Amino acid sequence: MAKRNRNNIVQKKSIVKDLAAKIEKEQKEAQAAANETAAAAETEAVEAAETVVKEAEAVKEEAPLKETAADSTSESEASAEGESSGGMMAEEISKALKDSFMEAYKKQTEGELEDELDDNVMILCENLVKIYKTKDTEVLALQGLELRVEKGEFIAIIGSSGSGKSTFLNLLGGLDRPSAGKLYVDGKNLFKMTESQMVAYKQKTVGFVWQNNARNLLPYLTAIQNVELPMLFCEPKERHERALELLNLVGMSHKKDSKLNQMSGGEQQRIAIAIALANRPKLLLADEPTGSVDQKTADAVLDVFRKLNTELGITIVIVTHDINLAKKVNRVVMMRDGKTSIERIMKEEFVKEQLHGFVEEDTHEEFAILDHAGRVQIPREMLDAIGVDSKKIRMAVEDDKIVITKA
Repeated sequence: MAKRNRNNIVQKKSIVKDLAAKIEKEQKEAQAAANETAAAAETEAVEAAETVVKEAEAVKEEAPLKETAADSTSESEASAEGESSGGMMAEEISKALKDSFMEAYKKQTEGELEDELDDNVMILCENLVKIYKTKDTEVLALQGLELRVEKGEFIAIIGSSGSGKSTFLNLLGGLDRPSAGKLYVDGKNLFKMTESQMVAYKQKTVGFVWQNNARNLLPYLTAIQNVELPMLFCEPKERHERALELLNLVGMSHKKDSKLNQMSGGEQQRIAIAIALANRPKLLLADEPTGSVDQKTADAVLDVFRKLNTELGITIVIVTHDINLAKKVNRVVMMRDGKTSIERIMKEEFVKEQLHGFVEEDTHEEFAILDHAGRVQIPREMLDAIGVDSKKIRMAVEDDKIVITKA
């Protein structure tokens, strides 16, 4: 028996040793690949900079001399001055071009936006596509999504199951990668980010509130300990003060020493919001934040989001099935088949009201969305209303209106 045990131990040690060697080999290969990529990028940058210098030298050679003076002495002086001036101009051009190139290269390698965006834009999507692939099938979750969200906006995204809402939220949160199109958040190009840049993005730019409180809170910690958890690398005093500040902001300072089982669903959700704010995000994402609470609690949670939006200026995007909740948000985007189809903007008379409870009135004005190619989605119920039962319709312009009739 002892001999058998020794053999088993030797065999296990051999397996562990082989596994460690394999892991070490894979790590070395990955590091070599990363070094090769970095070297290639550096070589490309140097070659581009050398091209810029050569162009600047050509400018120097072609720099015009100043006009000659009447006598030969002044002509010689003018010629010398022209050469000096041309040389200085060429050097300035060379320096400016190199600085411009290096700045653009730095932005590109840091995952920043190459093309200038409006400073007020927080989210910009153009023809955004997300494809999920399995061994046998492909699922097109987003099919050319178009959306622009300004900084400081508070919007809701609604749609039926399978419309792509949660997929879009995961892309914004850096939890998944787009397949095609453009996606910029706070001027950052999410397509070109490296893994380390994506980690920094999730640490500094975005906060997430999940519907399932089990993903937001640890049951064996108190409320304040849960809020402090994302700030473990801060100084203890600073961390504690920040946690108290956030609990007070969401109206939960009186529950700071309570654990998960001592709080209601709405209270747990407000603690979750405080946790999402721990990293001082510029963009706050919430997936069905009122999906598992009653109407009164949903209103209280919505009031917290409103407060954060108005007092802190945080851009907030909520994904929800709750049509009544969507009636209380200034802007609502409806998704259908992986695209934005309809946008609803709150009417002026309701903007400053704190709407609570069930809202019967139509608080929003509805608009269809045109994508970059001029395409528009027509709701099925509208097509059914005019008897369209095929894939063809007639369109005509009459009195500044586009009229659609069945073919």
